[in-house]
Amino acid sequence: MFMLTNLKNFFTHKFNKNELIFKPSKPLTLGAELEIQLIDPSNYNLCPRVDDILKEFSNFHKIKPEIFKSFLEINSDICETVTELEQDLLSTVNILSSVTNKLGILLSSTGAHPFARYEDSELYSAERYKDLIDRNQWLTRRWAIYGLHVHLGMQSGDECMQFNNFFMHFIPHMLALSGSSPFWQGMDTGLASCRPTIFESMPTSGLPNQGMNWRKFVHLCKTFQKCGAIKSFKDLWWDLRPSPNYGTLEIRICDGTATLKEATAIVAFIHALAHWFKDNGTWVDSFPAPPMWLLRENKWRVIRHGMEAIYVTNTEGDTKPLKDDILEWVNKIEPYITKLKYEKYFEDIKSICKNGTSSQRQKQVFETTNSLIDVVKLNIEEFNANQPKW
Repeated sequence: MFMLTNLKNFFTHKFNKNELIFKPSKPLTLGAELEIQLIDPSNYNLCPRVDDILKEFSNFHKIKPEIFKSFLEINSDICETVTELEQDLLSTVNILSSVTNKLGILLSSTGAHPFARYEDSELYSAERYKDLIDRNQWLTRRWAIYGLHVHLGMQSGDECMQFNNFFMHFIPHMLALSGSSPFWQGMDTGLASCRPTIFESMPTSGLPNQGMNWRKFVHLCKTFQKCGAIKSFKDLWWDLRPSPNYGTLEIRICDGTATLKEATAIVAFIHALAHWFKDNGTWVDSFPAPPMWLLRENKWRVIRHGMEAIYVTNTEGDTKPLKDDILEWVNKIEPYITKLKYEKYFEDIKSICKNGTSSQRQKQVFETTNSLIDVVKLNIEEFNANQPKW
C-alpha cells in the first residue's frame, strides 16, 4: 500500500538493475498533495519563511518543504473516499493556518503567484534541489509554480498503465477545472494556465508517452536512467505517471486550486471516473489514446482558454465546448456519484462549469482594479474562506 508520508524514500529510489517492482495498493484508494504559497502581509509578495513554519512541525509528517523556501506541500494519508480525504486535508490546513497566523504569514494555493519574481526565490537547502539547479539551470529556477497532485491506488503495473491510458483522455478536463495561473512575473499572460508551460520546458515532462504497458514503461525508465536522463522517478514530470513504490497512478496535471473546496471536487471527478472505468475497462478499446497532435492541441486550447476551450473530439476535427463534454461525463458516471455519495462535490463541479475557475475570477478582479495585489488578496481570501467568490 502506498504511503504519501514517506516521500523522501520514494523520490530517491534508484531502479534495480534487473527489475522494477510495482508494489500493489488497495484498488482506488486516494491520496493528495497540495502545494501552498507563503505570502508576506506587508507587500503580498512571496516570503522565504518555510523554515520558520517547519520548526513548529518537527514531529508532524503531513507538511514538508519544496524546492523554494517560499512554499510548502501538505500531504494526505491514504483515504478510501473523497469525504475522508477532505477531512484529512482540512485538518492539516487548519493546523497550518493556526501556526502561520501566529507567525504573520498568509497562504494561497493558486497555480502561480501573480507578480512574484522567480529569480528572487531562495532555494531550500537539500541536495536533490541543488542537483536539479545544477543540471537544469534556468529551467528549474522558474519552478515557482504550484499544483494539486492526486494518487489512485493500483493493484499492479499493468492495471496502472490501463488507467494511465484512460486518464490521458481527461488531461484537458482536469486542467480546465483547476485553471488558476493566468498571471506570471507581473504580466497577464493571456493564458488560463501558464503553469503547464513552465514544466513543459523539461524533456521528461508534459504529456506522457502513448499506448504504454508496464513492460514498455519499465524499459523506458531503465533506458532513461542508463543514459542519465533521470536519476529517480522524481525526474519524470509527466502530467500522469505511475508511482511503483507507492503502487499508484499519480495525476499531476492540475493547477493548484484556490480553495480546498475546488480541489476536493476535482478529486471526486477523478475518483468517480476511475470507478466507472474499473467497470468499463473495454472503453479504451473503442476509444484508443488520441494521436499526439490531438492531445497537444486540446491541452493547448485549455492552457489558452481554460473552461471556455473548444474541445477537439476526434481525428476528423469535430469539436464541442469542453464544459459540455465535462457535463456529459458527469451524467455518464452519475450512478457512481450516487454510490460514492459524492453529490455535493459534483454540485461544485457544475458550479465551476457555470460560474468559472480561479483564473476567470482573478482576471475579473484585475480588469476591475488593475491591481495584482488585489488579485493576491482575492486568492488569500478564497483560501481562508474555502469558498470561491462566484
